Amino acid sequence: PQRPRSNSGRELTDEEILASVMIKNLDTGEEIPLIQAEEKLPAGINPLTLHIMRRTKEYITNDAAQSDDDDKTQAPLADTDGGKLKQKTTQFKKFLGKSVKKAKHLAEEYGEKAVNKVKSVRDEVFHTDQDDPSSSDDEGMPYTRPAKFKAAHSFKGPFDFDQIKVVQDLSGEHMGAVWTMKFSHCGRLLATAGQDNVVRIWVLKTAFDYFNNMRLKYNTEGRVSPSPSQESLCSSKSDTDPGASCVPEDPDTEDRNAPFRQVPFCKYKGHTADLLDLSWSKNFFLLSSSMDKTVRLWHISRRECLCCFQHIDFVTAIAFHPRDDRYFLSGSLDGKLRLWNIPDKKVALWNEVDGQTRLITAANFCQNGKYAVIGTYDGRCIFYDTERLKYHTQIHVRSTRGRNKVGRKITGIEPLPGENKILVTSNDSRIRLYDLRDLSLSMKYKGYVNSSSQIKASFSHDYSFIVSGSEDKYVYIWSTYHDLSKFTSVRRDRNDFWEGIKAHNAVVTSAIFAPHPGLIVPQETGAEKPEAECKSLDSTDSETIPSGALKTDHTEVLLSADFTGAIKVFINVKKY
Repeated sequence: PQRPRSNSGRELTDEEILASVMIKNLDTGEEIPLIQAEEKLPAGINPLTLHIMRRTKEYITNDAAQSDDDDKTQAPLADTDGGKLKQKTTQFKKFLGKSVKKAKHLAEEYGEKAVNKVKSVRDEVFHTDQDDPSSSDDEGMPYTRPAKFKAAHSFKGPFDFDQIKVVQDLSGEHMGAVWTMKFSHCGRLLATAGQDNVVRIWVLKTAFDYFNNMRLKYNTEGRVSPSPSQESLCSSKSDTDPGASCVPEDPDTEDRNAPFRQVPFCKYKGHTADLLDLSWSKNFFLLSSSMDKTVRLWHISRRECLCCFQHIDFVTAIAFHPRDDRYFLSGSLDGKLRLWNIPDKKVALWNEVDGQTRLITAANFCQNGKYAVIGTYDGRCIFYDTERLKYHTQIHVRSTRGRNKVGRKITGIEPLPGENKILVTSNDSRIRLYDLRDLSLSMKYKGYVNSSSQIKASFSHDYSFIVSGSEDKYVYIWSTYHDLSKFTSVRRDRNDFWEGIKAHNAVVTSAIFAPHPGLIVPQETGAEKPEAECKSLDSTDSETIPSGALKTDHTEVLLSADFTGAIKVFINVKKY
């Protein structure tokens, strides 16, 4: 261990200790001080991960836990210079890799030149006006848009996504990584946010008039934010004054195949650090959480922030209550789960995570709001009764043996309505489907890479597919309709039959399906449905859509975003 004092007896500073420890690059043989090596960590990692690395120096490391064959609970490392040094060294080894192969992979993916470029862009974002027209979306960005994308598969076929194609590129708006994307419940609005601290709302061309008139109407009349029923979206003929709808034409009208307007419908500014999560209510309210320790409330009809909910630490996850959008759930790195009352602007209920590593990294509701569930840094999914936010049960998300026997950070929790199941994403490059009736593992999905990012998996609109971004620049898709002939008789609870799409030159930080692809892909007849046939999208009974249902002709709309801010829209039409 490194001595905490100099020869003269003077206590060394943290900087001096880190500068005295040399780290060797296994690929080049170069030795550099640990204090410099930390600056060369892979740039594709979410800043939340880097922050957690610094925070967890007081906790036991994964490597130390793996060496404990008895899985006994150990006390945290002493908060001494020696303990910090050992933790720092272990953390950096985790990223450099313990083999030449992993070191080469990191060198290829995150060269020093690319890291410096990304840092320069990040500094630019924090110190310059983001609306400056002189700023180029390609300036300093380690990204060149590929003309074509590649497909990959882990089985011989038939394939579900062999007809997929890119129909729109929304790159150029975001400066830096896009950490999260969420569709509104109606499927006509898309919210994106990430490294540049700005929330952007994208609107389908067919719905632009409706939302623009809504905004003009309520801003002109000075009324409070509305609570429009989504039935009114079916008849998007505005009843407002015709003079109020005088807006500039869509600059992308020449591309009829592009479903979204090429420029954001609105941009929301106010956060001062990376945005980590978004959540829509059914009435077009939007929540955004950030590393600036706040949650902000917006409405599509308003240009300003409606309310700011202050936290003690980074807010990693938020979710509107599915049955009562006066309430929302927030999870924070301070270890507290909070249920907020929006009209009262205060916490209605709260609970605190116990255990050694108390960092909350994911949160959501399940079983239609009956339970609130959180994910922790040490790989636990903890369930609370929503009515009183009392502890109910928990799942330790880990493998029974091997290198993943120690729980890793939970990055995403997605409920599967109607079947009492949840989809859990974690930093061991696994996606697991759990049955909440007995907390058993229904299926484990493999193939993608998620060792340190905040990537999360989600379902398609009919729950037939699961999609996730990946650190190897691919978008991965698995079918939930399990053809048992593909599985061995031994491991029918493992699914590594994936389809992959490579359309990005950087880590794919987010990938989602559109909730209502019929709004984006024209009907085969080319005519829209009569207004009388339109039904409320709020009342879609998801309980009647079982996972693994027999598939017929289907259309999927998929969106993916990456570390450089590129956003792509895919359409897949498949006939069976």
